[in-house]
Amino acid sequence: MNVRFCEHLSCFLFAGILLSITSSVFAQVKQSNVSYVDPSIGGVGIILEPARPTVHLPNSMLRVYPIKKDQLDDRISSFPLNVASHRIAWVFSFLPVSGDETESLWDKNLIIEKEALTPYYYKVTDEEYADVVEFSPAERSGYFKTTFNSPKKHHLRLGLFGKTGEVNVEGKRIVSGTESFSGMKAYFYAECDADIITSHYQSPTEKQQLLLAFSNNNKTVGFKYGISYISIEQAKQNLYREIPSWNFSELKHKAFLVWDKKFMQINVKGGTLAQKRVFYTSLYRSYERMVDINEYGKYYSAYDHKIHESKEPFFVDNWIWDNYIALEPLHMILDPKKETEKIKSYIKMYEQGGWMPSFAVTFGDWPAMTGNHAASWIADAWFKGLRGFDVKKAYEGLKKNSLEGTLIPWKNGPATVLDSFYNKNGYMPGLAMGEKETVKEVEPTWEKRQAVSVTLENSYSDWCIAQLAIPSGNQGDKELFLKRAAYYKNVFRTEKGMMWPKDAEGKWIEPFNSKLAVREYFTENNAYTYNWHVKHDLQGVFQLMGGLKLAENKLDQLFREDLSLPKWKFWNIQPDASGLVGQFVMGNEPSFHIPYLYNYLGAPWKTQKRIRMLLDTWFTDNLFGLPGDEDGGGMTSFVVFSMMGFFPVTPGIPVYNIGSPVFSEIDMSLPNGKSFKVIAKNYAVEHIYIQRALLNGKELTKPWFTHADLVHGGTLELFMGSEPNKRWGALETDIPPSNINLNTSLYN
Repeated sequence: MNVRFCEHLSCFLFAGILLSITSSVFAQVKQSNVSYVDPSIGGVGIILEPARPTVHLPNSMLRVYPIKKDQLDDRISSFPLNVASHRIAWVFSFLPVSGDETESLWDKNLIIEKEALTPYYYKVTDEEYADVVEFSPAERSGYFKTTFNSPKKHHLRLGLFGKTGEVNVEGKRIVSGTESFSGMKAYFYAECDADIITSHYQSPTEKQQLLLAFSNNNKTVGFKYGISYISIEQAKQNLYREIPSWNFSELKHKAFLVWDKKFMQINVKGGTLAQKRVFYTSLYRSYERMVDINEYGKYYSAYDHKIHESKEPFFVDNWIWDNYIALEPLHMILDPKKETEKIKSYIKMYEQGGWMPSFAVTFGDWPAMTGNHAASWIADAWFKGLRGFDVKKAYEGLKKNSLEGTLIPWKNGPATVLDSFYNKNGYMPGLAMGEKETVKEVEPTWEKRQAVSVTLENSYSDWCIAQLAIPSGNQGDKELFLKRAAYYKNVFRTEKGMMWPKDAEGKWIEPFNSKLAVREYFTENNAYTYNWHVKHDLQGVFQLMGGLKLAENKLDQLFREDLSLPKWKFWNIQPDASGLVGQFVMGNEPSFHIPYLYNYLGAPWKTQKRIRMLLDTWFTDNLFGLPGDEDGGGMTSFVVFSMMGFFPVTPGIPVYNIGSPVFSEIDMSLPNGKSFKVIAKNYAVEHIYIQRALLNGKELTKPWFTHADLVHGGTLELFMGSEPNKRWGALETDIPPSNINLNTSLYN
């Protein structure tokens, strides 16, 4: 044999073996699901607010993103040192700027050349001088690292978002500040890793902005800081506990590992790269709220304006009208312990402030929207087996809100004459279109009474309270709240087949336009959405509509109904009604359960058809990938559920309706050490319809399964096809609470 040939052969064989070993090693290193997250998705609001590329740790107090109009805007005016409450409160502005003091640096923007966006790390390069700003978070502290490439002077600009407060320099490397916002205060303590040469206030009397100059010898300037709602000293302690060193890479890696662990809890196979990006970005957004503001053994509560000693978390910043539908149910699966702590925080707020909060934001109760949906959330948690919170005290607060509080939109507190009318007559009275408001507590120019929505949403809330009557030891209350749960029937006009407003004399209001009469009678939507709002008694609603077949026809028509106006005129009246399919509104929370209602009407294949169409149409992996206000996880949690193939239609009833999964396999690791899988057999893009189903190897003929089925672990196998099987699940139309054991703890 030729020796030279043998040498080549040996090299070839060795290279092949090496390649095989290397490939095997790489095959064992799974790509992190963090890599699929793109915080720019949905960064341009369709009509209203864009989603922001928030950098934070899951449910942590500190949240940061660049302040600009939306993701198309290439100008950053500043970064907040903290987003105090989602979309409504920011504290302490910060921005590195280059330039001479003779230039106007007080209002100078950073012009974006390029950005890197992740949940745990942000990086932006300035177009003018190629200065690079990086940021990574801890739970109550953060670290900005700026690499200056400008030949001009290097500065850090600090300021306030409000007008009350101050920012001060202490020595050569320490900065601290106080800012008042919405009736409370925020504090920060910061250190720089380079000497501050000079500092200038924009206004010595108001001290709203401070310009810190550094030597050009310091090419890189680090700025790490702690945030507190207690004191500057506490902010300092928060910083020292969380970011003791100047190792930015280490902090960044720690933040990555936290997110990696969260995203590895749900693993998917199949689907497109775009679908994975949408799914994991949606999961990321579901961790923005609520946030724990306990600062290592104590917290400030805006609900009694006191500092409390406590080793337990204190969670705030929840828009419950948005979040009870899908966000909180999602985390009852992923982290029931944390969800219990959130509910305990709500109960503490009731004890501290006297009312169960509506929107429990950082600075106190911000009573937005309608309904008493803390009841929906807490009932859902209880009947999914979450314990560890005081159900008696929770019930006390929910009952007080319902019977003694006001139901007026955007109000929380004592009852008014409208509430007395509601309690006596079983509906909120409406005014004629354009009639001047007569009750001073109602916000007359924009929100108005929303009389039909108030009746419908509180009917559901009261049903949830009724379910909690027995476990809380208030059996005698159950019939009262079940009676109130049926008040929805008082605003259904049978001959019109629609939810309809009544006046104080009990007469149907005329004229009434079911498409265009919005805030006069409805919350952010119209009658076409609120026809389907009675989640607790769907069979009752279907009977009011004339039976299952007529209700199914009406549901079909929802997706086909004309707007009656050009879109721009329609949106001028209903700006929240985005993501339109006929009169169906994908871009607003009250619609999320509606496509799943076909499961109750004997036509589950239509749920499968609609859900896949809605996901494919409205939830894409680009700047326009959200059809409406994301609301800090309120919308994207619908996406997480629906892409996995199931959804909780009625919080308070521990079942999940089956839709149509977009992946071939979903594997969810549960906190109890078990796992739940959804496997789409015969998977293909066009195979959106379920032919048959198995749950743990047994035939499943109903289009739903229980929370117990999920948390006990198991496998749901869905055999998919391109044509609908109109028989599968068609006879399983009733999902009443009586079929479910509502009093079993699933986590014991």
